[in-house]
Amino acid sequence: MVVEVETKRAPITAANFLRYVDQKRLDGVNFYRVVKVAPEFGFVQFGPHTDAKRNLPPIKHEPTTQTGLSHIDGTLSIARLGVGTARGEFTISVGDQRRALDAAPGVPADGQGYAAFARIVEGRDVLVKILDTAVDPAKASNGAFKGEMPAAPVKVITARRMVR
Repeated sequence: MVVEVETKRAPITAANFLRYVDQKRLDGVNFYRVVKVAPEFGFVQFGPHTDAKRNLPPIKHEPTTQTGLSHIDGTLSIARLGVGTARGEFTISVGDQRRALDAAPGVPADGQGYAAFARIVEGRDVLVKILDTAVDPAKASNGAFKGEMPAAPVKVITARRMVR
C-alpha cells in the first residue's frame, strides 16, 4: 500500500508516524486486529502492539475538528485510549467511518475521536484483502480483541518513505 501523509494538516500525528517509518519500527509488525462489519466496511489495526521496546513516547492528540480530516475510506489514524496516550498503533478505515472515529464533542466517552493523518492512495485492494482475513473466534490479546485477531499472521514487511 502507498499512503499520503498529511504533514501540514496533522503535523504531530504525521511526524509520529514518519518517526516509526524512518526508525523501521513498523517493519515486521502484524495487522493484529480486523473488524469487518460488512463487506468493504470496517477497519484494520497494526503496529508494535505488545512489543513495548518498539513504542515511542505518547503524542498530543489532534482531533479531526482541529485538522479538518475525516475517517473516509482508506484513512489512517492513530489508535488511543485516553487523550494524549497515542503511540504507534495505527488504524485504517475501510468505508466511511466518520460517525465512529471522527471527533464529535458532546458524545459519550471523551468525544475526541481518533487523530486522522494519512490516506491510502494505492493498494486499496490489499487493504480489502486484509479486512477479509479469517479471524480466530477464540484468539485475544491480553483479554482484548477476542474474535478480531487474524487466525494467521498478516505482516507489514517494510514501511519506507517514497518521494513522488
